[in-house]
Amino acid sequence: MSKKSAFSRRDFVLSSALVAGACIAPSDVLALAHERTSSDAATPIRLGLASYTFRNFSRSQLIGFMKQLNVFTLNAKDIKDHLPMDPPREEAALADYAAEGIKLHAAGAIYFAKDEDADIRTKFEYCKLAGISVIVAGDPAPETLPRIEKFVKQYDTRVAIHNHGPEDKLWHSPLDVLKAVKGMDPRIGCCVDVGHTVRAGTHVVQAIHDAGPRLFNVHMKDLTNFESKGSQVAVGDGIMPVREIFEALIATKYTGFVDLEYEIHPDDPMPGVISSFAYMRGVLAGMGFASQG
Repeated sequence: MSKKSAFSRRDFVLSSALVAGACIAPSDVLALAHERTSSDAATPIRLGLASYTFRNFSRSQLIGFMKQLNVFTLNAKDIKDHLPMDPPREEAALADYAAEGIKLHAAGAIYFAKDEDADIRTKFEYCKLAGISVIVAGDPAPETLPRIEKFVKQYDTRVAIHNHGPEDKLWHSPLDVLKAVKGMDPRIGCCVDVGHTVRAGTHVVQAIHDAGPRLFNVHMKDLTNFESKGSQVAVGDGIMPVREIFEALIATKYTGFVDLEYEIHPDDPMPGVISSFAYMRGVLAGMGFASQG
């Protein structure tokens, strides 16, 4: 798809959303905004934010950005002061999020560098304290998985192994994850990063269908070239099949979140983040849904 056609796609979706919005009275717009953040019935697709997007900003700035975006569901990472691993500092962060109505649904990527009970337990306790039920795991070694599985059972917490594309020595694609966890506890599965998935040469829509009930988290981004990591753009400005991804998630009865992970322009991400959420909400509106988040 050419750059011109990608922009035309965005223009069509956004103009359709604006036309629909023009027919709603201001009071109804506020009611709809509340519904988007307080009801699970509006759409099967729930949009969230990966805090890594704002990795160069403090927690207070992150909260301010989320309020501007009308996004109150967060996939938090131990970066800056977003969700520190130290329990007292973590509790302070949780209090800040709760005060603003922000709910944490996942944490990561969390790295399991040691095949040791004490180290792994620390990561599970970290998520338990936050009330987080999904750990997005970055590059756990295959030989560590049986030990992680033990803690998955003990804590009743799902582990979603994150694929990182061609550069990843272990998990290029969600398909690699699915092979490794086949036969393990069903609470061990994958986080499909759509950008890394397509760069690994994997059909992202088919990967979602293949993952099925083992898909616990989705990281959304867009590219103009599926072979180039450096071609990332705002969602809707590239060639990622966003609508088809949403359709696959609905078809497989996915119950997790689609978290925007905007990795470019780390010192000024808001323009691209605003544009990305507007596009995804426009796609959902075109599908007949009011987006969550």
